[in-house]
Amino acid sequence: MSRIGNKAITIPAGVEVSVSAGNEVTVKGPKGTLVKSFSPLMTITVDNGVLTVKRPNEEKHTKQLHGTTRALIASMIEGVTKGFTKQMKIVGIGYRAAVAGQTITLNVGFSHEVKVTAPEGIKVECPDATTINVSGIDKQIVGQFAANVRAVKVPEPYGGKGIRYVDEFVRRKEGKTAAAKK
Repeated sequence: MSRIGNKAITIPAGVEVSVSAGNEVTVKGPKGTLVKSFSPLMTITVDNGVLTVKRPNEEKHTKQLHGTTRALIASMIEGVTKGFTKQMKIVGIGYRAAVAGQTITLNVGFSHEVKVTAPEGIKVECPDATTINVSGIDKQIVGQFAANVRAVKVPEPYGGKGIRYVDEFVRRKEGKTAAAKK
């Protein structure tokens, strides 16, 4: 029994969902269009503005696919209506970021600038020198690009310097003491 998979998805006004042969789901909304193929084991139906996902049997593999399929479709619908955003902060003296077109230029303590180019469909903003906003309609692409930017300079536990998500907690370590205690 999949609690997530059994939930019906209510399709909001202004969103059009269609399922074609081979379980290819197309979601059109005010922010754009997303297309994704799902396992042919799942039965995806749209009736009167409600989308349901059904599984054929009780095998472990199909149970796993059931909840995942429903969650991915719900994320597609949320993406074309609201979109997804990841906010990141740069912590460190002299650390900063700048955006030119689809390229982020990061100065994060290396001897050179690091340039990261955003994929198509991703919007990158720097409201100030230490804040980066990554937004788009595809949750997976937004999250992956934000993780790639964070991987340039992962926050270290002693000084806390690096690129982190706004809601991320960086566990700090004490470090060495100035004088050894006897």
